[in-house]
Parts: sequence; structure tokens; C-alpha cells
Amino acid sequence: MSAVDTDLGAPGELSERERRAVEAQLFRVADDEFIQAERYTFWQVRAPTLESDLAISNNAQDELGHARLWYDAIKQFGYSEESLIWEGNPDDFQHSTFVELSFEEGDWADAVLRAYLYDEAEDIRLAALAESSYEPIRDRTSRIQGEEEYHLEHAVSWLERLVNNENGREQLQAALDRLYPYALTMFEPVGDVEADIVDLGIRDRTLEQMRTEWESRVTEQLTELGLDIPDTGPASPTGRDNEHTEEWHDLFEEMTSSYRNLGRDSATKIMTDNE
Repeated sequence: MSAVDTDLGAPGELSERERRAVEAQLFRVADDEFIQAERYTFWQVRAPTLESDLAISNNAQDELGHARLWYDAIKQFGYSEESLIWEGNPDDFQHSTFVELSFEEGDWADAVLRAYLYDEAEDIRLAALAESSYEPIRDRTSRIQGEEEYHLEHAVSWLERLVNNENGREQLQAALDRLYPYALTMFEPVGDVEADIVDLGIRDRTLEQMRTEWESRVTEQLTELGLDIPDTGPASPTGRDNEHTEEWHDLFEEMTSSYRNLGRDSATKIMTDNE
């Protein structure tokens, strides 16, 4: 089923099953983008060149903008920004644990490799949402895809630069060994709603199909660069179904501290949505 076959209609027109599936998909992508952006800010003024500093800062800004688009779609179901983020329960976030991991201090290869693994997955996910049966998802996907293509190009460019010397290749391999198992959690399910997401045409591929495509792309790209894909074995790290690593609560406290310390009770915007 795709948008060509059916359109689920406006938020108020959805059945309970449809709303539950739409919300699950929206929370999946919104939380991923928001936390990925938050982690990117670590590298501002720490990147190895001015060019790369500006690039990763722009990437962080893009991801925050994308997160806002997705959260605005969620707000159509009666949520507020405050309840979704600043006053929310950290245990309710549904992002992949991959994006909440802290960066290795001073290890630019970690940032590059992490961006590449995430951006390949995001490219596949957006393609799977492009013909969604839920119009707000279709609309936002078309607005986001161009910027995400640039993110992927930037990551691949840096991969190619780093593998040109032995130290850079060794750092990338160490980052790959460390991060690859967590990257697989981007394809972990949320609750028992994943089958409905595909059956209702909200997304046109299963998580298993997306993971298979991602593994194929990543393996081809990285092996061509002389890197070895690690054997993850049968065990996998904590996933995304309201499960988190020990790093998450510290990150949540940090990213919401200004809101609390300033005594805010609402998320004030500098500009309106129309500006």
C-alpha cells in the first residue's frame, strides 16, 4: 500500500490503529534527529579545520530543523513542545541508542564514521517515507531529503580523506568496531506497531528490509576504503523501545538545564512559524 492507493487523511480523521502507527513513526524520526543534533554540538569549535567546524555546525542546525518539522507534526495530535521535550520524561524518548552515545574526546574519526552510518540510514528511511500514506510525512520528507543528501556527501568525503593515512584508517576502524553494533539499533522496532506502519502505507519498507539495504551500502562503501565490518554476533546493544544507555539521562539533564535554570514554563520562539 502506498500514497497512490490511499491517503489516511487529517489527524482528526485517523482511527486508533492509524493514529498509533503514525505517532510511532513520527516519534522514531523526530527523536533520532533531535538527539543526533544535540550530540553534534559537541564538535562546534572542536573540529580539526574551520571548514569542518562550519560543516558540522550546519549539520546540527539542519537536524534540529528537521526534528522541529517532525515534532510539529506530532503536535497536531494535541501534544505540546514542552511535554515532548523540555518537560518530558527522559524514559519516554524513542530514539536509537546509537545517537545518544557520547563522542570520543578529540577523535574526529568517531564523528565522521558516526555521521556516515547515520546518514546512510537516514537516506534509506526518507526514501521509505517519500510516498507515505500520511500527507504530513510525505510533505516533510520532500523538504528534508536535499539537505540529508549533502550530509551524506560530506561524511563520505571525510571518510576518503581519513583513510589516506595509516593513523586515520586505524582510528576509523576503531570507531567502526565500537559504533557498528549500536548503529544496528536504528532498525530496532518500537512496541508491536511496526507491522501496522507498513501495512497502512505509512512507510513502504520493513525495518528488516531497510537494515538489509543499509548493511549492503555500508559494507560496500567501507570495505572499498579498506575497513573491516565487525562481526556483531547474536547479541545486540540496547535498542530504541524506551531503552537507553547509561549516558542518556546525563545528556537529557544537560540539554534541558537552561530551560529549568531560567525558570521557563513554555518554549518561546524568536520567530513565528511563518517568518
